[in-house]
Formats: sequence, C-alpha cells, structure tokens
Amino acid sequence: MRRLHGRPTRRGPRTPLLLAVPALLAVAFLLLPLVGVLARTEWGAFGAHLTGPATVESLTLSLVVSFWALGLSLLLGVPLAWLLARVPFRGKAVVRSLVLLPMVLPPTVGGVALLLAFGRRGLLGPWLESTFGVTLPFHTSGAVVAATFVSMPFLVISLEGALAGLRPWYEETAASLGASPVRVFFTVTLPMVAPGLLAGAALTWARALGEFGATITFAGNLPGTTQTLPLQVYLLLQEEPEAATSVSLLLLAIAMAVLLALRGNWTGTPAATGRTRSPDAPVEEVSDPAAPPPEEATHPEDGAPGAGGRWALHAEVDGFTELVLSAEPGTTIAVVGPNGAGKTTLLRALLGLTPRAHAVLRLGGTDVTDLPPHRRQVAWVPQDGALFPRLSALANTAYGLRARGVPRADARREAQRWLDRLGVGHLAHRRPAQLSGGQAQRVALARALAARPRLLLLDEPLAALDQTTRAHVRHTLRRHLAGFGGVCLIVTHDPVEAVSLADRVLVLQDGRPLQDASPAEVSRHPRSPWVARMLGRNAWPGTATADGLDLDGGGTLITAEQPPPGTPSLAIIAPEAVAVHRERPGGSPRNVWPGTVREITASGSRLRVLVTSDLAPALVAEITPQAAAELGLADGVPVWTGVKATEVTVVPL
Repeated sequence: MRRLHGRPTRRGPRTPLLLAVPALLAVAFLLLPLVGVLARTEWGAFGAHLTGPATVESLTLSLVVSFWALGLSLLLGVPLAWLLARVPFRGKAVVRSLVLLPMVLPPTVGGVALLLAFGRRGLLGPWLESTFGVTLPFHTSGAVVAATFVSMPFLVISLEGALAGLRPWYEETAASLGASPVRVFFTVTLPMVAPGLLAGAALTWARALGEFGATITFAGNLPGTTQTLPLQVYLLLQEEPEAATSVSLLLLAIAMAVLLALRGNWTGTPAATGRTRSPDAPVEEVSDPAAPPPEEATHPEDGAPGAGGRWALHAEVDGFTELVLSAEPGTTIAVVGPNGAGKTTLLRALLGLTPRAHAVLRLGGTDVTDLPPHRRQVAWVPQDGALFPRLSALANTAYGLRARGVPRADARREAQRWLDRLGVGHLAHRRPAQLSGGQAQRVALARALAARPRLLLLDEPLAALDQTTRAHVRHTLRRHLAGFGGVCLIVTHDPVEAVSLADRVLVLQDGRPLQDASPAEVSRHPRSPWVARMLGRNAWPGTATADGLDLDGGGTLITAEQPPPGTPSLAIIAPEAVAVHRERPGGSPRNVWPGTVREITASGSRLRVLVTSDLAPALVAEITPQAAAELGLADGVPVWTGVKATEVTVVPL
C-alpha cells in the first residue's frame, strides 16, 4: 500500500494473472502485424511509392468508388435501419440476418453471389444490359456495387442501434405538434441520432475503401476502371514488395484515423436523449404572479389562440382502457389512478399512438378518428417536456407552427409571443440543456399552446420540479388554461394539482372509470382507496353490516351511518381524526385498537405516525410534535389508537 498524507491507501483490485496473460497475448497478436508493416517500410522511398502514377490512379479510383458506395449506403441503408428499429413486421429477424450476412460472408463468395445476380448470365444482368445498356462486371459501377454490398451493413447496424436507443416520445411529441412522419424523420429523428449516423457512415466508407475480395471477383482488376488501391497492393506485392508495404501503410493509417476519430462509439448512441442541466444553467427565474399577462395576439385562422375557437370533446375509448368521455370547451380534467390504471394509455389512444386502445374522437364538430396523429390537432406534453435538444427554445416553440405551414418569420414571432406570455421570452435563444426544470416546462407548454391545439394532453407536467418551482409553474399553467378554448387532460399524482387546476377529476382503475366528479366531491367522497391515500386519508375497504363495516383486511369498524348491509363500501378516516394513546382510552371512541408505531414522518408543522395492528389495517395518525414528545413515540413503541364512529365517512362502491 502507498501512503498519502500519512495514511495508507489501497490500490484497486489486482487483475488475475489467468486473465491478464491471455489478454496481453491477444494485444501482441493484433499489434505485431502492424509493427511488421512499420518495420518493413522503406521510409526513404515512401513518398515516391505513394506518388507513382499507378498508385495515384488506384487511390483516385478507390476514393471515387468508396464515396459512391457511401452515397448508395446512405440512400438505401438509412430507410432500412429505420424500418428495422421502428416497424414491427413478420420476418424481421430474417431481414436483419440478411443485413449481417455480408459481414460474415467470405468476400470472394460475395463476389460470386454478385456475379450470379448481376452478371451477364445472372438473374438481373441480361435485363439490365438489354433495358438500360448497363453492364456491371468489369466496370467501375461494378466496383461500386461490390463495395456497397460489403460495407452497407456497417451503416445499417450502427444506425439501427442509435434509433433503438432514441426515446420515441420525441418523435411522438413532434407528431402531436402537427409534423408529418417524413418531417419528423428529417427534423427530429436524424438530428438526434446524428452520432450513430456519422459513426456508421465513417465505418462504411472505411470498409468500402479497403474492399478487395468481392471487387476482384465481381468487377475484375482493370487498371483505371476497377483496380482500386487494395487490388494495387495485391499486384505490387508480387512485383514491388517495398511499394506494397508503403501503400499498405497508407491504408492502415486511413483506417486507424477513422477508428480514432470515432473514439470507440461504434454503436453511435443518440446524443442528449434526456435534458441535462448544464453547470451554468441559471436558477429558475420567477416572474411576478400578480403581473398581468401581455396582450394576447390574434390570428385569422380558426383554432388560433385568441380567435375565439371553442372545441368540445367526445371520446369513446375501448381496448385496455374503456370509457366514454365528454367535456365542454374550456374544461380541464385531472386523470388520476394507480400505476397501470390506464392513464397514459388513455392519452396515447386520444393521440392515435397506441394499439392497446382505440378512441372514436370528436373535437368540436370534427370527427378526427381516422386522421393520423399529426392531423388531429391534439398537442401532447410528456413528463419531461421532450424539448428537441438541438433546437433553441424559440425554434422548439415555433416547431408546430412551421409544421402547419406558417412562414418562418411569422412562426418565430408567434413563438416569441408565447414564450413572453409564459415568462421565458428572455431565454428564447437557449437550448434545453441550458434551461432549469421550470423553464424547460414553460417552454414545453408554450410549444404545445403555440401549435393551436383543440385538445391539450399533459402527462405529469410538473412531476420533475421541486416544490417551489412547481407552485410557480402551476400558477402559470392555471392562468393560461383559463383562456384555452379546447379541453385539457392532465395526468397527475399530486392532489394539489388535481384540486387547483382541474374542473373535474377522472379516477381510473384497471382501465375503467371509477369516479368522474368535481375535485370537491372526489375529496369528500373518494371511491378508490388509492385516491383516498393520495389525498392523505386512511382508506379501508369492507362490506356494510348493521353496525358498521366488516373490513377486507380483517377486523370490524363501527360507524355512525352506513349503507344497507351487504353493500361493498370504503371507509374514509382523516389522519387528524385518529387519537393516539399510550394506555387504552376510555370514553366516547367506539373503535379502539392496540398497535405498534412503525414510522414517523414530518408533514408541514405536524407529524404523521404509522401504526400497525393485528386487529385492524395499518392506520396513519396526524399529531403535533409536542404530543409526540409527551407520548414518547418512536419506532417500535406500543400504543393504542382510537377513532370516533362519527369521524368515519362511508362511501358505497
């Protein structure tokens, strides 16, 4: 061990010799041939060997062939990679195997296969010659075909990996803003997988430059026509070994330069699939909530903000999620429920983006059921906003307008107005990585509203924000939803958001609506244990009896009022209504159970105490810190809990 400032420091774990020795032998095995090329190169004649007429001619032809092969690979390989990564179809494994085949096939066998397909006596060769006068063998075009055949798989595999690693909601968000699939591909998908595309293109070009076996078998070795640099090396090795070594070193240097430039990023993973705040990103700047919003702009188009468009919602959803949902213009609906309840499936069904559920959807007087997502005028804001990383806040906000054909200057002016309305206009030229969480969410909201939607879908838009930022963004969102002419659905797990933002609360469970009522009604009479617990209440399901409830979790509960016996019901008990004692209480409580303290957590200025019991389900009580200190509460302390019958609310299910 070494010592640092008088203290011993441990080295990392020692590498086992059983693994280290073979690894070093493998490195030596790969390195020695390269060292051999360097050792045998005649450096004095190196320049003369590379500038010889035949070498220059072969090098020029190699560059022409390799760049043509790269162009063909991009033209054909990019769509193929997208198909393999994005479209499910039968036989995909077979197609992927065909893509990989040239990478494992002996090059000469590949050349024979090309001859049998495109040669003068091949499957397509006679037709190509008689129809177009094209003869591929022994022609430069044949060398291009051979190089493309063996090199295109590198592009397809690299780009497919990058596409598979790209989160699909960037593309889905772009579609919800009105961008067609082709526009989404060129403006969102390709820019985000640019590293994978560049890596695949570099590997493809390098492989095409070094192609030998398929070329000599299919296209021959004609000087000036098909004799590329690798074929020139083959000839020089027989006539001028020293010149062959020099040319080999040139090809080796080119290949090594390509690999070093890629820095090991063979798979080309997409860059910035998530928004990461940069070190110099500013702290959330909050505008004065009391300040009046800037004057609303008007647009002549129907559906534009300020144009007075009003769009009611009627949706009939079936599949995993089944419900009928209707709402008047200007309604905001909070969609709540446990994980797996079908909340996100509902949003995606309204967008037309999931096979799990289908929605018959009418917005205003228009049936948009059969329209593709980019023509429905349904805007979606996913949880993290999904701002396009390579676009500024202004360009992000203008994206939906540009997708709908608004001229660039007009779209940017309108986008700037929306950013100003949401208090982030001064950040218009920053990219998403330079924005704080609250700023990014405001930009995402501005982008959705600027797209002039008739239905707005927000999937937990404030979940990733801290409490202070969430409060300010919630205020901004409430102010702008008040003037929205369509219907807004907000998926949330936050009861404050549901109560403060929504006109209605839709409770889902197992894909079915359990309750659809005002926030006040849901707060008073929640019909779901999950919603009751979300609201901070104790919720015990059971069956009504003459005196109260037989609880599903065991035990009985005495209530002041209950539905007819046999009715499935839910008992709601507020935590502040639960009394905690160290000794069995006497007097009025009719529901008393012994238990054990299992957890104490702070909730504002009060403490929430979780008590478990063998005679009743787990119960949460809310008491003051002073009361907890007087009772000596701590984890594992035995206590008694009591609930008055009049403090229990029973909701029939």
